[in-house]
Amino acid sequence: MPESYGPLAESGDPARLVVLVSGSGTNLQALLDASQDSSYGARVVAVGADREGTTGVRRAERAGVPTFCVPLGAFADRSAWDAALTEQVASYRPDLVVSAGFLKLVGQHFLDRFGGIYVNTHNALLPSFPGIHGPRDALAHGVKVAGATLFVVDRGVDTGAIVAQVAVPVHDDDDEQRLTERIKAAEQRQLVEQVGRMVRQGWTIDGRKVTIP
Repeated sequence: MPESYGPLAESGDPARLVVLVSGSGTNLQALLDASQDSSYGARVVAVGADREGTTGVRRAERAGVPTFCVPLGAFADRSAWDAALTEQVASYRPDLVVSAGFLKLVGQHFLDRFGGIYVNTHNALLPSFPGIHGPRDALAHGVKVAGATLFVVDRGVDTGAIVAQVAVPVHDDDDEQRLTERIKAAEQRQLVEQVGRMVRQGWTIDGRKVTIP
């Protein structure tokens, strides 16, 4: 049966975003910048990380956004970590949770609480090249078109229902760094555009199909 969400910003108040990061936070910065415009329909209310001292967390702190850290190594097992992450995210009452370079797979606690409203951005055209080396794997395969995918997270590795995709041509002289940077630029634009559309217009998940009216 289809599951429908939102619109989240229709009350006049911006939708509440919690963003999860593991590294430099360039995708986070794109969302922070977009949310400065009141017409965007969303604001970042908290940023969480799985490690201390990341650039992404410092970006949030400079923007005056609350931060939290839930390192996996601080817990007896992954289930306990997942429960703690779930509790931390839930405390900020998010309308949408965004994985923006968060390099940990969430578990059942998290998906039970945030299934359908947890999205991730990946630097490949899924279902091709899942995992952490999308551009490298695309180059090794000799594809002519790479890109980025925004999807609703499920229990698999980069297997969720696809919200949107953007294509990035592969040039003959590309190396991993050049291709990665061009994908990153397209990925950020897509993330900002589609998150904005989701919170302003709502979305429906019907099996593997995600529709934004």
